[in-house]
Amino acid sequence: MTKLKSKADILFELSWEVCNKVGGIYTVVMSKAALMKKHCKNYILVGPLQEKSKYDFEAQKPPEEIRQSFEELAAEGIKCQYGVWKIKGEPTVILIDFYELVNKKDSIKSEMWEKYQIDSMNVGWDFEEPMLWSYAAGKMIESITKKYPWQKASVHCHEWMAGFALLYLKSKKVKTGAVFTTHATMLGRSLAGNNVDLYSQLEHLDPQHEAHRLNVESKFLTERACAHTADIFTTVSEITSIEAEKLLGRKADVLVLNGLDIGKFPTIEETSIKHVTVRDKIREFLSYYFFPYYYFDLSHNLVYFIVGRYEFRNKGLDILIRALGKLNQRLKEEDSKRTISVFLWIPAGQSGIRTEILENKNFFRHIKNFVEYHSEDIIKKVVSNIINQKKLTITNIFEEEFLHQLKKDSLNFKREGDPPLSTHYMDEKNDAMVQALRENGLNNKEEDKVKAIIYPVYLDGADEMINLSYYDTIAGCHLGLFPSYYEPWGYTPLEGAALGVASLTTDLAGFGRFIQKHEKKKEGIFVLKRMDRSEEEQIDDFTDIMYHYAKLNRYQRVHNKTVAKSLAAYADWSILIENYIEAHNRAVDKVFGAQTKDETHSE
Repeated sequence: MTKLKSKADILFELSWEVCNKVGGIYTVVMSKAALMKKHCKNYILVGPLQEKSKYDFEAQKPPEEIRQSFEELAAEGIKCQYGVWKIKGEPTVILIDFYELVNKKDSIKSEMWEKYQIDSMNVGWDFEEPMLWSYAAGKMIESITKKYPWQKASVHCHEWMAGFALLYLKSKKVKTGAVFTTHATMLGRSLAGNNVDLYSQLEHLDPQHEAHRLNVESKFLTERACAHTADIFTTVSEITSIEAEKLLGRKADVLVLNGLDIGKFPTIEETSIKHVTVRDKIREFLSYYFFPYYYFDLSHNLVYFIVGRYEFRNKGLDILIRALGKLNQRLKEEDSKRTISVFLWIPAGQSGIRTEILENKNFFRHIKNFVEYHSEDIIKKVVSNIINQKKLTITNIFEEEFLHQLKKDSLNFKREGDPPLSTHYMDEKNDAMVQALRENGLNNKEEDKVKAIIYPVYLDGADEMINLSYYDTIAGCHLGLFPSYYEPWGYTPLEGAALGVASLTTDLAGFGRFIQKHEKKKEGIFVLKRMDRSEEEQIDDFTDIMYHYAKLNRYQRVHNKTVAKSLAAYADWSILIENYIEAHNRAVDKVFGAQTKDETHSE
């Protein structure tokens, strides 16, 4: 537990993802909220009022001073709701309805141009909506802090979407310590996604020119203004700090590394039980996906997976599929008994589940239910024959009618050809994943040892196939594959480790660079080295890691699960929360003056 004591009397933390799950920042803010509330005297999260906010938000009566501020703001068209976020710790939240400010958006843009040279003349609603919200949040913070002039206030803004609050407060000289965090620079993500070799080109790029070329200039200018205006600038990882220094012109003062509340995750014993339960459900899916076409032994099958946004290069899908092709060839050449089923849980354009998959599922369930219905009679006959020392044969265990029906059902279950590469109908001629799989010999033929399944929908527990949540699904897998090229942090390998699932990350991912300092024996979490290496070298090493894992026995895989679980503990918020408190304290010191050393630590 951190020894640091928060110096802020009131702390506002702003994110577009407060009570609004749209991306990874939601996990950051939500998972540390209880600890922030514990360490800060008055901790208030600020987010946008959205239709879906009602599921996580419970309105409450605000304190008198805040109620007065809300009334003042309402006169300006800014409506605020005070309450709690229904998560662990139930932190205080203010949600802002800012839509009546739409008619003032041009004057706000002019203000941002005059004071910070942010050119937003031709932007769309994706820029204007968060601008209006965070500008309104700045006015709200200004009003509330005036009601508490004796308190030291601090404001923490996540990403450019919340940054207009910081810019407003500083332009109005409101006395608040301001912290700005970029989780991923707009320009860096855009460059990497457009096949620019970002890390080798950083020294030579003209950021503003590139931002204009890639049509992210307004967001880039906002981000740069926030980074320079903030009292303390932070990034979520070392790799993002390097990027920000070159693209935004300021190195991070503090690294606010992303953590998890590890205590909320199951113990290693619980993960082992969960793994077996979910594995059986995944095996049932594999049975009706593949077995209508051909059979392979699921007891020798391992499940690898990748999950994330469809960013083909940024998420490393390009080298993943090439490495899987090489792994398939290697296993085929040695005629290995091992098969690998690889799920690509990447939400993508699709037009519904393939009809044949649903039919396969129905036929499989029919056969399973038919056998289960007769199972009591079958067990009685088996026991009777054993007791009477009779030889067990098909004829003295199964009725002829039962066998006839099973044969009929089996014929209905069978299909010609090869299993599809995707569970859903997709534009396969133009889909990058499908094309890459085919180019690398991954066609789900019977002789293939690596079986690929594109599963282009969110794991929300209601996808009509596996029907499990994201965490439950990956708990049943063996190895997560996250070979990202551009990944400021990367929660997925950390979440997998917390669930006792081994995984691969890279030294271009923030989490990968963090964990390789703790990873001693190259077990549990594997860090693929991508920095300053050729693509062929990366792919060869990637193939070797997957091949090595495929060769492990059950005991060795269980050992890797245990190591992964132990490595996840290094990213527990109880440790990493100190970075946030340090950033807030340094911002407060900068604005209000430093306290003595004795005042900064708890007793």
